[in-house]
Amino acid sequence: MIQVGLIGDYKAEVKAHIAIPQALRLTADALGLQVDCDWIPTTALSDAYESKLSAYQALWIAPASPYASMQGALNGIRYARENQVPALGTCGGFQHMIIEFARDVMGLAGADHAEIHPESPMLLVTPLSCAFREHVHRFLLAPGSRTAAAYGASETFEQYGICNYGLNPAFGAQVAQAGFRIAGVDEDGETRIMELDGHPFFFGTLFQPERSAFKRIVHPLIREFVQAAAAGAGKAREWME
Repeated sequence: MIQVGLIGDYKAEVKAHIAIPQALRLTADALGLQVDCDWIPTTALSDAYESKLSAYQALWIAPASPYASMQGALNGIRYARENQVPALGTCGGFQHMIIEFARDVMGLAGADHAEIHPESPMLLVTPLSCAFREHVHRFLLAPGSRTAAAYGASETFEQYGICNYGLNPAFGAQVAQAGFRIAGVDEDGETRIMELDGHPFFFGTLFQPERSAFKRIVHPLIREFVQAAAAGAGKAREWME
């Protein structure tokens, strides 16, 4: 059994929160795997987060920020990154992946999110030029990226939920050079997908791939996410034996 922790503050009215467990079940069935998931409130990760997350083979940082505890979300992301635990951040989850990476890898301690601390002098996540509400957009995938390999294509069409924030373009090249690579952009060249070098699976998307479950479609990135979790679980069993 693969255990997936869903980091976020569950709300029944949030479509993505309904879609994520459905997407995991759909993917598990397609792969012939057993997958279960638990919601982990961000406040639960404000302290002692390592012991609380050790039972999970993968972590999904869910949409619907601002979170009840921004630090709790960042702690969960850091745990996944440092412990090689497959992680997928969608919409607000991806935005917080950027903040955690900037703070804990790049040494930008003041890196912040405009939605939570708009007065911060170092905003890595800033308002998009236009907000997205349930729109479908075309994305161009970086040649040679793991994202392009997962899709088996050079472009894709994906759906947003409600999205108002993304990577500050002023920091895009700096973040990418540090290892959190830009793997997909929209038609205006704005960052929409990123992937971390040297990690089993640490991907962020500004759109919501989980919405594919509403159409009974197994999304390629969620497939890769679950496969990475299964591979990690297999290695752990071999080590224990």
